Amino acid sequence: MARPRTNDDTVKERLVESAIELFATRPRESITVRALASAAGTATAAVYTLFGSKDALIDEARNRAVAGLFHDLAAVPTSDDPVADLSALAAAYRRWGREHPHLYGVLFGGVQTFNPSGAIGTGDPVRPLMHAIDRALAASALTGDATSIALSLWVTLHGVVTLELAGALDTATAEHTFHSAIPATLRGWTPSR
Repeated sequence: MARPRTNDDTVKERLVESAIELFATRPRESITVRALASAAGTATAAVYTLFGSKDALIDEARNRAVAGLFHDLAAVPTSDDPVADLSALAAAYRRWGREHPHLYGVLFGGVQTFNPSGAIGTGDPVRPLMHAIDRALAASALTGDATSIALSLWVTLHGVVTLELAGALDTATAEHTFHSAIPATLRGWTPSR
């Protein structure tokens, strides 16, 4: 049986939503507990009572973004062609960013830490990408270091999506760039024959 929603749950949800909105458009250091509470229509004490700290609230907003992106990438079907799967994953990543620009901003805005040699968690959005790359390497469809391939694909994809969301690329240019840059990046890792 589901637990009934309490007033604390409602306030907690409003705080997370407000954090997502604020952190997607403003630098982390410029956002105060007071601004977060005000945007959620509650007192600053609610941040501490429900989350313990501003950083914990930020972590919850970021966890939402990570879970959303992972969900969409994990839903991409696997085919017999791992390189085609990489293109499908890139398309899903771009679609998620376009559909959730605030969450994309929370996840990738500002200075984020990234350890390309770190362990990949079960809900990590990079897991489906690494799985497809490993399959492509095993099939000799790509050659090179899996982490380097992942980074080059992500840098290309992230650049296109970030420029598109910022309005630096109009829709037609973003579409053309996406459909040319991703295949070109993957071709760079194709073995010479």
